[in-house]
Amino acid sequence: MIFDNLWLSVALLPAVLAAQPSAPEPVEAPLRKLPWGQLNFLATTDTHGWHGGHLQEPQYSADWGDYISFAHHLRQKAHDDGSDLLLVDTGDRVEGNGLYDASSPKGHYTFDIFKHQNIDIITSGNHELYKKNSSDNEYYHTVPNFKEAYIASNLDIYNPETGKLQPLAQRFRKFTTKNQGIRIMAFGFLFNFQGNANNTVVQRVQDTIKEKWFQDAIRDKDIDLFVVAGHVPVSDSSESDAIFKAIRDVTWDTPIAFFGGHTHIRDYHKFDKIAYGLESGRYMETLGFMSISGLGHHANNSDIAPLATPEFKRRYIDNNLYSLYRHSGKNETTFSTEAGRKVSASISAARKHLNLDHTYGCAPRDYWLNRAPYPHESSILTWLENEVLPDTARNLTKSPQLIITNTGAMRFDIFEGPFTIDTTFLVSPFTSGFHRLKNVPYKAAKQLLQLLNNEGKILLSEMMVMSAVHRDLGKFAPRHLWELAPPKPPVSQWAQQQIENDEDIDETLRREFGQEVMKAAGRGKHDTPLVPGYTTVDDAGKDGDDTIHAPIRFYDVPNCIQAEVNLPSDKKDLETVDIVYNEFIERWILLALRFLGEDYGDKDVEATFDGMSFTDVLSEWVHKNWAC
Repeated sequence: MIFDNLWLSVALLPAVLAAQPSAPEPVEAPLRKLPWGQLNFLATTDTHGWHGGHLQEPQYSADWGDYISFAHHLRQKAHDDGSDLLLVDTGDRVEGNGLYDASSPKGHYTFDIFKHQNIDIITSGNHELYKKNSSDNEYYHTVPNFKEAYIASNLDIYNPETGKLQPLAQRFRKFTTKNQGIRIMAFGFLFNFQGNANNTVVQRVQDTIKEKWFQDAIRDKDIDLFVVAGHVPVSDSSESDAIFKAIRDVTWDTPIAFFGGHTHIRDYHKFDKIAYGLESGRYMETLGFMSISGLGHHANNSDIAPLATPEFKRRYIDNNLYSLYRHSGKNETTFSTEAGRKVSASISAARKHLNLDHTYGCAPRDYWLNRAPYPHESSILTWLENEVLPDTARNLTKSPQLIITNTGAMRFDIFEGPFTIDTTFLVSPFTSGFHRLKNVPYKAAKQLLQLLNNEGKILLSEMMVMSAVHRDLGKFAPRHLWELAPPKPPVSQWAQQQIENDEDIDETLRREFGQEVMKAAGRGKHDTPLVPGYTTVDDAGKDGDDTIHAPIRFYDVPNCIQAEVNLPSDKKDLETVDIVYNEFIERWILLALRFLGEDYGDKDVEATFDGMSFTDVLSEWVHKNWAC
C-alpha cells in the first residue's frame, strides 16, 4: 500500500476542532507511521505546565486530555495484537505556563489534571526541586498519585512531617509487562543537580550506582530489559554514560532503554547495538515513541516474531489532533475518550478561572528567542535590551546603569497578536526580581558582560570551578546550550536537514514515499507548503519526526545581554555606574566582580525595580506600550 509509511492528514481526516476552544486547528502535513514493535513506549518530558497545549501553534495544539485519549487507544492496540505499551514521564512538569504558575498556590489545578494519565514510570526533574513547596508537592501529590510508578533512584527528601531524610520514592521498580511477559528493571535518575532547596538531597549519580541496592538490582538474572528513565540528557552526559557503563560491566547482553530529559530537544542516542536513549523535546510539543522487538524469551500470543538481536526504533510525534487521530486509527467522532474529555474540560475551566486569556496588550509582530539572530529587530532579546529594560529603569532612576540578565530567563517566543496573562508565564515564568549594586567602578563594570559570555581573559568555566558552581542548564543559559561556556548545541535541537528549497523537499518526499503519494499530497509543483517545524537529525538518521516539516533555522544567543541606561555619550569621564541584574545570576555577578578586583558581597546588594519580578516587568511594559 502506498500509505504504509505515510498518512496525509488533510486527505484522510475530516475537519477537527481542538480540545481547547481557543486552540488553532492543525494544518495538513505528510506523516510517517509509528514503528510499532513488541514493546512500545510513549514518553513525555519537560512539559513545564503546557498541559493545555499550544494555543498559538497549530502543530502542537493537542492538550493533556487528548494525550490521555491517545494513550488509551494505543494501549487497546497493544492489547489487541499482543504487544505492550508503557508510558514514561521524566520530569520538569512545573514552571513555564499560566496553567501552573498563575494559580495560588502554584499547581493548584495541574496535579489533578496530570494524574489522570496512566503512567508506568515517572521521575522528578530539577524544576520540581528549586523551591521547598514544589518538592513538598511532589511528596504530597505526585508520588501518591502514581504510587509504584514513581521512581527516585538518587533523590531524597526531608519528610515534611517528621523532618527525617528519606527517599522521595522507591529506588527502582521491577515488573513484568502484561502481554509479552517482558521482565523489566526500571530506575529513575536526576542529573547531578545542586540548585535544589534545602528540603531535598540529590545524590551524585556516580555515587548512587556504587550503592549495594543498585549493584544488586543490575545483577538480577531474571531481567529482559533495563529501563533507565530520568531527568538526564541521553547524549553527551556523564551521568547517563556512567549508568550505562555500570550496567554493562555486569551484563553485556541485556538490552537497555534510556528515557531522558532536561535539554529540551528531540534526541535519540545509541549507546551500543542493544542500548538506545530517547529524549522527547519540551513544552508538550512532542510525544516520544520508542519500540523494541526481539526481547527475551517470554513472548506469548504475539504475531511479532522475535529477532536474533533486539531492534530499537523511534518516532517524534507532533502533538496535534491530526497526528493523534492517524496514529491511533481514530477520527473526530471516535477519538476522545470519556476520561480525555473530562480532563480537557477541566483544563478549560481552570484557564477560565485563572483568567489566562486576559489581554495586557497586542504584540505588533513575532519576536523570536532563537529563530532570529541576536541582535535583530525580530529578536526577543533585542527587544528586551533596547526597550523593556531601559524603559523600566528610566522610570525609576536617573543614575547611570548597566542592566544585565541571563537569556535563559526568557523561555519562549512572542507571537503577533494578544499578549495575555498566559503569555507572560510562557515567556518568563520565574519569580526572581532584580537586584542592584550601587556605584561600581565603570572600569570593572564594563567588563562584566564580556566575562559572563566567556569572551574575556578569565574563562567562566574557571570561575565555576573555583566557586564550585555545578552545571545547571535550567535557567542560566538557553535550554539547548551546554554549560555556561557552551560548545555547539546538540545537533538534534531543531537540526537542519540539507533541504534548502522546494525541490529538495519534494525529492525527500519522493524518495521516502513514492510518486503516487506525492500526487496525493498535492506536491510536485509546490502547491502544498510544508509546515515549518522539527527536522531532527539523531543517531538513527533523519527520519525520526512523524511529520515532514519545512526546516527552521535556529541561532545561538549569548549567555547574558546588557542594557545601558542613562550613560553619557562620552564615557571617558564616567567613574561609576549602578549594576542592575536578574536576581538569579547574583552569584555569578559577585564572583565576576571579585575576579575584576572589586570586593562586593551580599551586604552591598539591594532590591530594585520596585520589587517587580521579570514577569511583572514584561506585563507592565506591554500594558503601557502595546495597545490593541
